[in-house]
Amino acid sequence: MHKSSRQKLLRIAAIATALLAASVAQAAEVVVDQLNKTFVIEGNKVEAISINVGDTLRFRNDDPFFHNIFSLSDLKTFDLGSFPQGQSKTVTFDKAGTVEVECAIHPEMYMEVTVK
Repeated sequence: MHKSSRQKLLRIAAIATALLAASVAQAAEVVVDQLNKTFVIEGNKVEAISINVGDTLRFRNDDPFFHNIFSLSDLKTFDLGSFPQGQSKTVTFDKAGTVEVECAIHPEMYMEVTVK
């Protein structure tokens, strides 16, 4: 391979690596508390949230009883299992669309996540 072609390939690889690192660095983690059988973000009850592709939701149990957060949505199916007060579990959303999130123990707990 000619030296200038190799240098171009190395520059392209460096740019691609930088772009990938920038997109990963922009991913956010949002803490969603479970408090009084509701979903709470920064002290406010929420029933809907918008996040970006690649973002992670950290579900933190602040109630003195177990929660079991899950989704049966086609876009993102998950079941975090039962976990007690003081513990948290995470879900990363890797596709755009809408995900319905619920608690298997407390049916009144419902949140819609829009992933952009």
